[in-house]
Amino acid sequence: MIRDTALWNSLPVPALLVGPDDMIVDCNPAAEAFLNLASRTLIGANLWQRVTFNTPLEPAFARARDHDSSLFVNDVDVGIGDKPRWQCNLQVSPLQGSEGQMLVMISPRDVASRMTQHMQSGRAVKSAIGMAEMLAHEIKNPLAGITGAAQLLSMGLSPDDQELTDLIVAETRRIVKLLEQVEQFGNLQPPSLKPVNIHDVLDRARQSASVGFGAHMMFIEDYDPSLPPTLADADQLLQVFLNLLKNASEAGQPGGVIRLRTFYDSALRLRRPDGSHARLPLQIEIIDDGPGLPADIAADVFEPFVSGRENGTGLGLALVSKLVSDVGGWISVDSAPGRTAFRISLPRAPQEPDPDTAAPSGGK
Repeated sequence: MIRDTALWNSLPVPALLVGPDDMIVDCNPAAEAFLNLASRTLIGANLWQRVTFNTPLEPAFARARDHDSSLFVNDVDVGIGDKPRWQCNLQVSPLQGSEGQMLVMISPRDVASRMTQHMQSGRAVKSAIGMAEMLAHEIKNPLAGITGAAQLLSMGLSPDDQELTDLIVAETRRIVKLLEQVEQFGNLQPPSLKPVNIHDVLDRARQSASVGFGAHMMFIEDYDPSLPPTLADADQLLQVFLNLLKNASEAGQPGGVIRLRTFYDSALRLRRPDGSHARLPLQIEIIDDGPGLPADIAADVFEPFVSGRENGTGLGLALVSKLVSDVGGWISVDSAPGRTAFRISLPRAPQEPDPDTAAPSGGK
């Protein structure tokens, strides 16, 4: 046990004291709150059975104990149960004056900081898209000339040579189609914000996907029926869900599963550039069981022209990010082989007063 109880209880980060047999000897209040487990559940349990990590830490942990040294591990997913849920940095140190006891301090990554970075990234996305839109407009004109010239040339060529001009025409048309997708970003109207039932929009997207591009997938709905409306543009929100479902369907094999989950998280807040905070309690997750995002692009999937698929444009998720950002929301992704979860966090629509209970405006 820690001798200085006041200091132990005052630590702002979750901390566990682990004995030489890897059993949890003590935990501070921050650890109880972080893991959502009472001390009586943690104390006496095996660390590796009670707390889950997305990387095998036991060997390094044992070496640190054997050599009486400290261990630092960054970007580790920590949680309880089957799936680690929080990205954290870990610091493991031997407790001086004890026999083999190790102090494990868990530092959750700053969600507010990451949200701020996301907003800054969103502004960079809009700037990049503006430049791309201008270039797209300028490039389409000469491409039309190239297509016309290739078609004229093909009229006097042999069938073998016509294959080359046909290739020119097909490729220029493919480029024009890509440029039109780029221009779509600039043509988006500002969102028309109204109270929207998330499940109505999500169901429309699921129905469209299940009879079209996602017909080979199985959809599982895990909805919180008590979720209140959000403040959004229903048409643009539908576009967000369709894009994410299309990505999940393309990642999955026939018979694969796409899980649609909604829930309420009152603790999630977004820090605005002016320092104020906005609550984003409404959570939507679209989870597939595909191979996961390539590690080299996982951190940049919401940037324009970043794609993990051959011949992918890299515009779908950039558009999703822009649309979510425009309504004051936040989007993130957690990906590993067998499970990729896109999570959208949205604000709650302002509650309108009940006319039956509202105070009268006047009278005797």
